[in-house]
Amino acid sequence: MAPRKKLKGLVAATITPMTPDGKINLPVIRQYVDYLVNEQNVKNVFVNGTTGEGLSLSIQERKQLAEEWMCQGKDKLDHVIIHVGALNLPECQELARHAAAIGADGIAVIAPFFFKPTNKDELVAFLQKVASEAPEVPFYYYHIPPLTGVKIRVEELLDGIKAQIPTFQGVKFSDTDLLDLAQCIHKNETGEFEFLYGVDEQLLGALALGANGAVGSTYNYLGRQTNLMLQAFAKPDFALAQRYQFLTGEFLSFVIKLGFGVAQTKAVMTSVSGIPMGPPRLPLVDASSEFVVKAKAKLDSIVWPNGD
Repeated sequence: MAPRKKLKGLVAATITPMTPDGKINLPVIRQYVDYLVNEQNVKNVFVNGTTGEGLSLSIQERKQLAEEWMCQGKDKLDHVIIHVGALNLPECQELARHAAAIGADGIAVIAPFFFKPTNKDELVAFLQKVASEAPEVPFYYYHIPPLTGVKIRVEELLDGIKAQIPTFQGVKFSDTDLLDLAQCIHKNETGEFEFLYGVDEQLLGALALGANGAVGSTYNYLGRQTNLMLQAFAKPDFALAQRYQFLTGEFLSFVIKLGFGVAQTKAVMTSVSGIPMGPPRLPLVDASSEFVVKAKAKLDSIVWPNGD
């Protein structure tokens, strides 16, 4: 594989814009890229994941979105990671080949979650069959046990994985088990793997353990503030970093009590950015107008340390 720029910092888990009648809204992606780069200072994206409703999209829609992000992100984004996970191996492989063909900077795969792998060997065998279809593309395992129910510890998964998956680059770690994450980073003494944390409200804890960066939905609209948290952590000014994390947590705690998921994330992003993200796809239903009003008022009431 050719030398590559290391993936670190913030990665926006992209939303899939949709028209009012539920079709993907590709023309919005250009404005979306510019917003992330210019307003949020976020130059890495994770496309067709959970926030992007990837498993609710057709294979053709996922390909179209991947192509549009690659096209609009050219010379603007540093990394475009395409999630190619699906419930069956042939679709994963087809999406992996497509991502490689369009020049994706990485691919990621979620564990299949209807017929589930029950141990490390079964999971690695599945991942290997996908990764081998894109032999020049960095490969990430997307670990999200709260949604998949696949609770195989990543620490265990790492043992010998490079021998079976030569392109293995790291993990999108979307779980609250910081002990597992810590053991992964402890094993990664040479720094060959990247660990990108996926629970936005706990990012500071993951950074303290040595996470390289983060993939999350809030970086679509709170990327600038979270980047300031990363800067404070690097100084190090832990008190300032804590302040940013606590305020992000205050907002998320508020909206979680109202009921917060992908549909509500789309509504918040529309409100903050002015870019129409549209409704989610069934079985998810659109955020209520009451949610939108309350969430916007809460976000507007937060006074960030940088004066916003």
